[in-house]
Amino acid sequence: MRIEFFGIRGTSPIAPRRGTIYGGHTPSALVRTAAGENLVVDAGTGLLPLEHALSGGTCTTFRPLHILLTHFHFDHVSGLPFFQTLYRKDADLRFYSNGTSDSLRWRLKAFMTGPYFPVEFESSSSRKEYRRVGPRPVDIGGVLVSTCPLNHPQGCGAYRIEENGRSVVFATDTEHYAEGVDARLAAFALGADVLIYDASYTPAEYAAGKKGWGHSTWPAGVELARAAGAGKLILSHLNPDHSDAKIKRLEAAARKVFPRSVFAREGLILRLEK
Repeated sequence: MRIEFFGIRGTSPIAPRRGTIYGGHTPSALVRTAAGENLVVDAGTGLLPLEHALSGGTCTTFRPLHILLTHFHFDHVSGLPFFQTLYRKDADLRFYSNGTSDSLRWRLKAFMTGPYFPVEFESSSSRKEYRRVGPRPVDIGGVLVSTCPLNHPQGCGAYRIEENGRSVVFATDTEHYAEGVDARLAAFALGADVLIYDASYTPAEYAAGKKGWGHSTWPAGVELARAAGAGKLILSHLNPDHSDAKIKRLEAAARKVFPRSVFAREGLILRLEK
């Protein structure tokens, strides 16, 4: 299993300065299975460079493309209207969420419609299917995928993807609890090789007015990774107001207390092999 990050910011994309390390696109990651199947996790603006990486600008027509959506806030779906593959008659797109297939279809239809966009979602040419993922693992492209609810306004779902005894958990948008680690999420991420976690705020920013906004901090991510026994912690959903220099300082602080942690950046590739 190969994981590559194409969008790592939260809330809104930014136009990073030349030579930036971390990047400015909103969430989208590509998971490529050992059998060559492609799973996309979230469809923020990072979906656009992700698409270019697949067959030089458009995705392969020989296999379905599985798109796992954690939730429907704008920063996680804003790449879809500009996704060229959506408009291809020979494309087979399979969308997943932790809600019902009907609600998934309705939300995508409502998101991309006039007068907000000139092309209706359902009138785009690709073949589409809508499926639900729940707490029990289901086979998607030869890997096992399950979900867990997260503490986020209007709901959000974490994904756990498992293949050949290795696993990665995407917990992109969640807020830690005042009383400690989210026990349900820790159990869901138990023994994961990689835990990807929301690190939108510093502890000071969180305390100064971000409580209840549905996002977390790197120290809460470290606590969760320890509780879950995760092998590696990837801190993501980065604040668009944080510069490279600030993220470097936060990364250094995180690594002092949890050496197997790193802040996500566009182009970061992880390989989970037998």
